[in-house]
Formats: sequence, C-alpha cells, structure tokens
Amino acid sequence: MENFELIGNIEQAQNFLETIKSGKSLFAFVISYTETCEIPGITFAGADKNSIQFTPPADAEYLHYGYCKTIDKIPMTPDGKPTPGLLTKIALESSSIPHLTINAGSKISPQLPFIETGLPFGKNISIEDAMTDSEVSQAVDFGRILGRSLASLTDCLVIGESIPGGTTTALAVLRALGFDAKVSSSIPENPIELKNQIVESALKRIDSDHPYSIVAKVGDPMIPFVAGMLSSASGVSKVMLAGGTQMAAVLAFASKIGFNEENTIIGTTSYITNDENANFKELVQKIANIPIISVDPNLKNSRHSGLRAFSEGFAKEGVGAGGCIISSMLKTGNDSEKFLKMVEEEYRRVFT
Repeated sequence: MENFELIGNIEQAQNFLETIKSGKSLFAFVISYTETCEIPGITFAGADKNSIQFTPPADAEYLHYGYCKTIDKIPMTPDGKPTPGLLTKIALESSSIPHLTINAGSKISPQLPFIETGLPFGKNISIEDAMTDSEVSQAVDFGRILGRSLASLTDCLVIGESIPGGTTTALAVLRALGFDAKVSSSIPENPIELKNQIVESALKRIDSDHPYSIVAKVGDPMIPFVAGMLSSASGVSKVMLAGGTQMAAVLAFASKIGFNEENTIIGTTSYITNDENANFKELVQKIANIPIISVDPNLKNSRHSGLRAFSEGFAKEGVGAGGCIISSMLKTGNDSEKFLKMVEEEYRRVFT
C-alpha cells in the first residue's frame, strides 16, 4: 500500500483496493488509431511516422507472445525507449491476471486472437471530422454490449488502451465538453503549442453541443467505445480505467451517457499524477466524484536508462500499465522493488 497514492474519494478507493485484492481481475486491452498521430512532432509512440500505425497491434502481440509479429521489435521511441506495455506484461504475468485484446478502430489488425468491433479508425482532427455521428453511436453500443459481457466474468474489469496521438484527441474532447484541460504527453517536452493549435482548429468545426456530435468532430474511436464499456460494466462489477489523459476524456464522455460512479476508479502511474504540465488530478475531480489510485513503479532506481526514462517524462503511462501494476501488486503482495527486478529481467531479455 505504501506504493499507492489515493486521490479524491479515499473511502471508495480503499473499498476498491479490497475488492481487487480478494477478487478476480480481467484486463481488457483496447487498440485504436487516429490519423492525428501522423502530424509531425505530436507523438513518440513509434520509431517513425510509418511505424506508428503498427504500435497498437504490436503492443497487443507483445503482451500475448512476448514478441511482435507485425513488426520486428517491440514498440519503442526513435532512440529505443520501450513501450509501457513492458510494465503491463510483467504485471499481468506475475499475478496471472487474464487479458484479451479488442480492436476498436486500429488501422492494422494484430496477429493473434482478438475481438473485432469493425469500427473505422479516426481521421486527422486538424483537417476533418474524426468520425460520423452514427459511427460514434455504434462505438458506444458495441462498447456497452462488450462491457456488460466482460464485467459479468470478473470482480474488477481493468480497461487499458493503445492509441498513438490519443492525448491530442482527448484534449480536444475535454475542451469541447467544457473542461479546462492540460494534458500529458509521451514526450518530456510536451508539444503543448502544437496540440493547442490542432485542438483550436478542430474546435472551430463544432456546430452542436450534443456529446456524440462533439466526439465525432474532434475525438477518436477509443473514447466512445470505452465509455460504452464503462457505462454498462460499472452496473455489473468494479471498473478501473487504466490510464491517464485518454481515460479522463473517456470519463468526461461517459458522464454524458451515464455510468455508475460508485463502481469506478482511475488507476494510473505517479508519472501522470505528478506531471506539472497537466492538471490530471483536478480534472478528474471536476468530471466525476471518483477516486484516482496512483502507483510509483520505482523506475527511477533502475540500472537501465530505457526504464529510468519513464520517471523522466517519456511515455509515463499507456497499455493500461498503471492499473495493471496496481492490480498485480494487490494480488501478489509484491512491492515496487520486487516489481522493478522483474521488469529489469524482461528489459534485458528484450534488448539482448
């Protein structure tokens, strides 16, 4: 417990932790895509522009196999810093938490068994609408169907995502829904000016205050799909939104379509909650009366610079890392020191 920080509704957070500790967890990994990520300088979620589209399916393959099939190496930044999926993989394996992959608009399908929604990928919001209103409606409906089914199988449904460029579309959705959001980035030098320019040009196209229309104009497929999952799953079991900025946008949209606050939390890393460029903690409290549970994975003490980079502002979160680490530590009793040793072993396996 000393590795966790509880923010907001403390009593609800403590009850949630007890449920995870004594019950079953299931990790639902949602992969998606927005062409907004192809704008130069907006994300580091891939070695170059052409490889970014392979990041979500490759993350899914790495969790499943320990290696990737759609690309030769695991997803990493141009200078070799690994996907946060490395943290997720160790968290899930060390605690025997099952997981499954859902394709909700990924440009490339993963080479493994997965649930296919048939949703299209999102367009570049700086120049055109991300989706149609009917595609948003379909995403919500499909999310509701799947969320209810998965929640009935577990005590806690943990939902994570992989969508390059997703912090920018999340920022646009949050601002359009009336929240004064400042968001995190996968890069230490958060390209705030560039994001703001993209968001401002996208917001000019909004001609309706209907939440479906807003997400269609400036969002991405992951947001309505996961919000749909949350709305139905939270009526059946506990739900942990595992992530940072993108999950704040999911929460904001879900607050418009309805969900059970008493069964919902956000689980993330301390790299998100301590990010001075963002206002994540304040933002979540303004959206809903739900707690945040934050975990420090202790990567600052790693002997490997690629892992220390997470604590220095690279990636910070993704692939449900924070939520999966929280679930794993509660299940196994491992602290961040033990977790770090396992992560370092995996890092050496991948990079040697």
